[in-house]
Parts: sequence; C-alpha cells; structure tokens
Amino acid sequence: MTIYSTITKPHFSPEDNLILVVDDVNKNLQLIIEILDEAGYSTTFANSGKQAIERVRNASPDLILLDLMMPEMNGLEVCKYLRGQIVYELIPIIFLTASNEKEYLLKAFEYGAVDYITKPFNSKELLARIKTHIDLKNSRDQLQLAYNQLEKLAITDHLTGIFNRRAILTFAEEEFIRCSRYERRFSLLMIDVDFFKSINDNYGHDIGDKVLIEVAETINNGTRKVDILGRFGGEEFVVLLPEAGLPEAVGVAEKIKESVSEIRLPALRDKNEITVSIGVASYEKSDHQLEEIIKRADRSLYYAKNQGRNRVVTSEMLPK
Repeated sequence: MTIYSTITKPHFSPEDNLILVVDDVNKNLQLIIEILDEAGYSTTFANSGKQAIERVRNASPDLILLDLMMPEMNGLEVCKYLRGQIVYELIPIIFLTASNEKEYLLKAFEYGAVDYITKPFNSKELLARIKTHIDLKNSRDQLQLAYNQLEKLAITDHLTGIFNRRAILTFAEEEFIRCSRYERRFSLLMIDVDFFKSINDNYGHDIGDKVLIEVAETINNGTRKVDILGRFGGEEFVVLLPEAGLPEAVGVAEKIKESVSEIRLPALRDKNEITVSIGVASYEKSDHQLEEIIKRADRSLYYAKNQGRNRVVTSEMLPK
C-alpha cells in the first residue's frame, strides 16, 4: 500500500458531490438548484426542517445549503440535530440568511455551521464557498482514511494480513486482566509450522511465504468468531480463545492441526509436507501475569515438536 497516493489531493469533480438545498420558499429552491445544476453538481432538496433531516438520512449529502429561518423547525434546530448525530456531524452546513437575520449567525456557528451567505447572493460567490468547503471535507476524509490505514498497519502482519505480535500480546493482556478480575476462562494456542526451514531451503522464500499465508487462512477458518489470531513471529502463530477451558481449546487445536495437514500447494512435491505442532495452555487462578500462560503454551509446543511434530500437546501433558 502506498500512503502517499492515499493523501494526495483528489481531483475535484462537481458531479461527484451531492448537495442538499433546504428552503421553505420554492422560488429560492428553484433558483439555487438551477445554479448548482449548471455548475454540474448533483442536487436534492427539502422545503422544511423535518424533510431536510429525512433527506440527510436517505441521501447522505456531501454538503447542505440550509435556510436559517423556516416555520415549525428552523435551520438552527436542524443544524443542532445533525451535529448531535455521529454519522452526520461532519457534513458541512452553509446557512442561507437574509441580511436582517445576522443576529442568529453566532448561534449557527455555535451549532456547527461552517459558513453563511446572505440573500440575495451572487452565484459565483455561492459556488466558490461550496467548492471551498467540499474541498476541505474531501481533504479531511482523505487524511482520516490515511490515518486509519496507518493504524491498521501498526497492528497488522504485512504478509498474512492477520494481527502482528504487538497486537496479539495487547489483546492477550486484556483477556488475562478480564479473567483475573472476573474469574473467567481463557486458553491460548501456540502454533508452529513444522520443518519450515526445510520448506524455505528446498523451495525458496516465495513458496515459504505462500505456506504461511495458507496456514494463517486455514487457522482463521478453524476458529470461532470470538477467537483472535496473530502471527507471533517467523512461522509461529498464536490463537487466543476467550471463554474456552482446556478441553475446548484442545478441540479447536485438533481441528486446526487436521485442516492444516490437508493444505495442498502445487509447488510442494510431498502433498503431506505442511503440518503444525500446537501447544495449549489455559488460564489458572494461580497465574499472576500473562507471561506464565505463554510460557506453558511455549513449553507444550516444543514438547510436541520433540515428540515427532504434527501433534497437539497441553501443559498438563508435560513431564513433571
């Protein structure tokens, strides 16, 4: 992913933007819509405050031209309502106001208006203000998208698309605290791809990467919706199993082991070449920190590998 392309200022096209025009005077509506249509904007309209809110719900406009004074529900009330709704709070609102209504503008800006224009208005001024605020909105949206992508990069493994080590440890710590506080169940699977170095040596790192991607997808398909999968490093994966004791965790681990053994990649000569060893550990009341569970799962994993690989071992099975 290229971050620079994400935050590049987009090309402005009026037809890509929907403007909601709100005015209780049909003549005013017609005049403004004609100006906007001629400039290439998509438009919709409302002739009351209540109808304006319905239009926003149904059409999700990019900008609102809102008459300040209307009967029943005026523009201030509409603006206040929209700013109180998370899904609508960032839509730019430009007030249309008569010269004798300027005393209300302070309240309009307090409620979240971005600008105003006085009636009768100049069409060029109106279009210039609309373009300015749509540009600002688009730039803000692009920056938010870039920020979201950077946030995702910070917790995502770049190869497999699952959580990275930092993220999985954060989730595990949160789950450990929850279990310690409320005496709940929690298990952890430590999964390692068997003979992965040999796969890399025999077929190359490109094939090794494909193996890791396939294994990650297979593990993910073998877990519950509440479970959390992450790449711990290299060919090692961790699965967090909230509200699962040791028997349930073993069941999940066995299912994963069998599913991985059924992976077939054309590039591999041996159809049974991809297997995993899995170490299983569960939260115990005597645990004082997360590291104790991880160590038990890790020891179980290495015992599984020492016993011949392609097997599931629990911390209870370890020699005393």
